[in-house]
Amino acid sequence: MRIGKKGTIVVPAISSEQRPFLPVGLVDSQTAISNKCYALYDAPLWNMAIIASRLHWVWIGTVCVRMRTDFSYSNTLGWNTFPVPKLTEQNKADLTRCAEDILLAREAHFPATIADLYDPEKMPENLRHAHERNDEVLERIYIGRRFRNDTERLEKLFELYTRMTSAKAA
Repeated sequence: MRIGKKGTIVVPAISSEQRPFLPVGLVDSQTAISNKCYALYDAPLWNMAIIASRLHWVWIGTVCVRMRTDFSYSNTLGWNTFPVPKLTEQNKADLTRCAEDILLAREAHFPATIADLYDPEKMPENLRHAHERNDEVLERIYIGRRFRNDTERLEKLFELYTRMTSAKAA
């Protein structure tokens, strides 16, 4: 599929907590999406960068339920509640490029499966680097630097969530 500005972003409903990143994908309009995935139709590609980030991974690990020890994604708990700061056009362009880089890194390892690519022991270095660059770009949008750890990530996300829900209540 040709990478463009919009497409159908596919998020797995269940994903192993052992994976270092959520293996979100992009498909064309001809692809049938099963009930084991969530889809964001005609979504800008920068949405994929957000969902594929460590920030979002930590958020869903905290607010979504689990199936055994694996993450069970929920659009109402995971995506709809995820606090995103106001993004500039440059932020969106930077995140779009990050999502493209993730997709291109995966494509370089065709025909490897998502299970192969996101195995923590075997993840290709260029794919890991694309995800880490995505995290760096997104975290700089949130706080101007990389977060020190997941605790700091959650503190910031809950601070933003509190502001977001307070504004809606008012």
